[in-house]
Order: sequence, then structure tokens, then C-alpha cells
Amino acid sequence: MNTHAPKMRPIIRQLDEAAANRIAAGEVVERPASAVKELVENALDAGASRIEVAIAKGGKALIRVSDDGCGMTAEDLPLALARHATSKIDGSDLLDIRSFGFRGEALPSLGAVGRLSITSRAAGFDGAQIAVAGGRIGPVKPAAGNRGTVVELRDLFFATPARLKFLRSDRAETQAVAEVIRRLAMAEPYVGFTLSDEDEGRVLFRADAEQGELFGALQTRLARVMGRDFIDNALAVDATRDGITLTGFAALPTYSRGAAVAQHLYVNGRPVRDKLLTGALRAGYMDVLASGRHPAAVLFLTCDPHQVDVNVHPAKAEVRFREPDIARGLVVSALRHALAGAGHRASSTVAMAALGAARPEPASEQPRRYQASYAPARPSAPAIAASLAFQAPGFAEAPTARVEPQPEALPEPTQAPLGAARAQLHENWIVAQTADGIVIVDQHAAHERLVYERLKAQLDATGIASQALLIPEIVELSEADAHRILAIAGELAALGLVIEPFGGGAVAVREVPALIQRLNAAALIRDILDDLADQGASDRLRARVDAVLSSMACHGSVRSGRRMSADEMNALLREMERVPKSGQCNHGRPTWIELKLADIERLFGR
Repeated sequence: MNTHAPKMRPIIRQLDEAAANRIAAGEVVERPASAVKELVENALDAGASRIEVAIAKGGKALIRVSDDGCGMTAEDLPLALARHATSKIDGSDLLDIRSFGFRGEALPSLGAVGRLSITSRAAGFDGAQIAVAGGRIGPVKPAAGNRGTVVELRDLFFATPARLKFLRSDRAETQAVAEVIRRLAMAEPYVGFTLSDEDEGRVLFRADAEQGELFGALQTRLARVMGRDFIDNALAVDATRDGITLTGFAALPTYSRGAAVAQHLYVNGRPVRDKLLTGALRAGYMDVLASGRHPAAVLFLTCDPHQVDVNVHPAKAEVRFREPDIARGLVVSALRHALAGAGHRASSTVAMAALGAARPEPASEQPRRYQASYAPARPSAPAIAASLAFQAPGFAEAPTARVEPQPEALPEPTQAPLGAARAQLHENWIVAQTADGIVIVDQHAAHERLVYERLKAQLDATGIASQALLIPEIVELSEADAHRILAIAGELAALGLVIEPFGGGAVAVREVPALIQRLNAAALIRDILDDLADQGASDRLRARVDAVLSSMACHGSVRSGRRMSADEMNALLREMERVPKSGQCNHGRPTWIELKLADIERLFGR
């Protein structure tokens, strides 16, 4: 029995304007931060170069947004408060959207649940003001003011007090408003933003308009918003594919975060939270981050408005691409290319953390803690025989005997980014001298990454071998899931997993990757289907293959506790300089840190 069935025939009624606006407000205005977002986006659409936002009690008592945009006339103000009235589009092409706003719902929705006043003046016209409270619109009145618009919203949700119970503390709402301003400020470096708290009488955020070319202005703005550390440890991203352009900055893997709080994605300048793009961001960092760590990035996708639908969510926070595979592939490939181009680079914050951990210790402990195996003051360069210990195939331990090749001239520390090896501490840490400091290398982690990258290159060159099953494994699925997994059968076959239709909703697993032992094919296929449903793509099988290679690299690399000769240590340093992504191990940890002489001297008070 249908529990929603009415006891008598319901009567269809036309909702009045006030009720319709309050319902629309429930979709568009979730909290004060939502109102700030709508109002600031209106200011940006008006061409403002300066936007000032003031709030009180987290935005519950007051939100005031002032801009120096084009402004409105007295005739425009009543229309601005009418539902579905907008200057952004003409309604002829709902895909050709080049502005933040286009629905014409924000101002009437805010006026339905709060006390709203708009004061505006357009160039060549007198200023005017209009007010609305709980959906009741007042008359237009003359008002003084500069060109631009001031929107003041007081007592948010006074007309729908039940909504107030779902709001968080004033502090939490203030933080949410600040995050909205920061996200918009990152997308508009040529616009100045100010956020102030009138309760405390202080400025919470300020970013003056930047100057110069776009990439330089964006870099300066991100340094203000994200912090100097982010820019110092970020890689520039600039790629184009099939009419879609990706620009921005992505941080080094060693500059990762414990949560996805430093990921900012934009589509045609609009901040979005899109599963497809966040999944692509994770895939770009797939084999360089430890489990539980999240990359930091600010990325901008730009494309023809007809290639993306922004009209799929009232708050316009989600988008839908016409060709999602192209957008996802661009993000993944551009990130992997940028990370590979970083070479052996590691984040500067690692060295800062090391310096912060440095503490003076009792003299009685120093002899025990600082025993070292020193290399010659001027070690010879790695010869072929020495480097074979790192390049020979297989996974046996490298020989422990010292190799004494014919001496060659070693480059001065100034000629090599990672310097010249000078010592080995505790048979695990290589100390190298650079032109202006020292480098400390984790020999096992560094060589593990080198072996891993070599194995991946070999695998990409020869392909992933598959092993036929004596008895095919039959996986029962729904017809929709079977169709979805069979649509990517070619991609799975390239990774060694061969599947075929088996009638109805079943698929037959004929072959599995030879690298992966004891593969639960049914569980893997269902996990891949979950990824496809959630993100539209799946890298799960490739991740399983990479995990096997990572394990093989771990067992085939130089172990901690092994004493290395000077030639071997320098061979490792030179190979690190050549191999991409050698700045972090397979688990996302740094393989080396650099300490500048100036920092070391400060530790000793010099």
C-alpha cells in the first residue's frame, strides 16, 4: 500500500509569489555564505573592480555587499526583485552562459526570507533605492551614492525561522563566508576584495587588485589567498586538448594535506565541486601520494560554454560536460606531465619542518647518535660498473663489496643539483654538499622510486601480460552494470583483464593480469563499477598493477643499513636528477631534504 496516497482527491493550487520565492530561497540560499556568494557573483557580473563585504553575527544579522560596477537605474530596481528577471541572458540559448548568474532567482529569494534593500546608481543617472521584507516590496526612492550598487540584507531567514535552527555557530558561518570570498578572489585576480566583521570591527580578508599579465597576477593572488608556501611548492599547469584549456597551479606531492581542503576547481571562472574533476585530480597524483593524503591545487578549465552545462543545480556548484572523458583526460595527463617535469624537486616545507625539529642535545648522547661512515673528501664519479648495482634487472640485493672503478673527475657541487656525496650516516642517510648547503637523502626511499619508475617504463614499453584462467570466472551483474563494464572492456584488456559478455547481466572473466596474484575478479569489477557510477571513470585496476610494481621496487632497492661507497652514492644522486618524480618515494614521502647554509648557521646562532 502506498503510504503517501491521500485520503481524498487533492486540489491543485497556484502558489502565491511569496511562497514560490521562499521555496526558491530554500534551493538557492542554504546559509549566509550562499547569500554572499550570490551577491558577490552579481557584483562580478556587473563588472566591479572593487567589492567590499561586511557581515554581522556570521551573516545572520547583516550582509552588506558594495561594488563599483555598472549599477542600475530606478526603472531597473523593481525588475531586479522580480523572479526570473535577469540581464545576463535573453533566454534564446540556455547553453551560451558567460556570466555567474542567469536564473534571476537570487534577489527575490533573499527578499522573501530576509529584509533586503538595494541602493544603486548607473553612470549618467540619479541614484535610487528599493526595499523588500518578507516578500513585500516597497516603492522606489531617490538615494545618494557613487556609481555601483550596495545590497544590504538584514535578519536572514526571519520570515522562515525554522531555517535558523539549521545554521551553525556565528564563528562557523563566518568561516564559511570567508571561504566563499577566498574562492571567488582566486578566480578574479584583477578585482579587489575586502571582508570585514562589523561585530568585531576588523578586516577578516583583504586582497587588492593585482597588476600585470594574467599568469603573474594569478600567481600573486594565490600567494595572498593560499599562502606563499603553496606558490613556492606549486607547479604551473598549462595544457589544451580538443578545445578545453587547463591552467593553474598544482602542488608537489610532498606538499600534501590531510584533507581535501586545498583543492579549488573552476570551470569558465566558476568555482565548482564536481566529482568528475576531483576524481581526475586524485588520478593525476595516483602513484605519488600516500593513502590518506590529498593534493593541493588551484585549476581552471576554460572551454566554449556549449561544451558544459552549468544549469544542472540551483546553486550552480555542479556542472556537466558534453564530453566528460576529454575533460577528465586533460586534467589527468596535464597533472602527470607537470609532476614528471618537476624531476627530483621536493617541497621546501620539508626542510623547514626539519629545521623546526632541530634541538640541542646533551653532549653525552652525541657520540652514540652521530657515528658516520665518511666518503672521501673528493669522491670519484660513478663508473658503469658502480651504476650497475642500481640498473641491473631483478630484485637481488646490490653487492656489498666496494667497486673501485677508474677515477674520473667529479663535477663540483655547484654543477649538480643534489651535490656531491660526502658521508653516509647510520648506513641509511646520504649527506651531499651543494653550492649553498647540504642535501640529506634517504637511500632506500630514493632508490625505491628509481626502480619503480624503471619498472613502469618497462611495463609501458612491453605491455601488461595477462594469464588465461583455466575456468572463466562468471560475475553476475545487473544488465545496466554489465553494459557499463563491457563498454570499457578494451581499456581493461590493455591492463591485462579480459572480460566478455556471458548472457543476461553476467560477464565472464577470461584473463587476469599476470602480475597480480590471487585476484578477486568479482570484487574488482564491482569496485570499478562503483568508480564509474561515482566519477565516470576508474583507475582502480591500474592502481592495483602499480601497487604490485611498487612492492617489487621496494624489495629490489637498496636496503637501509647497507654501507655504500662514494661512487655508489654519487650514482644514486645523479640518477635521481635524471628520473622524474624522484623527489618522493612510492608512498608520497620525501626522498631528500635540503638545508641551506644560512639556516644551519642560524641553528648555531651565527
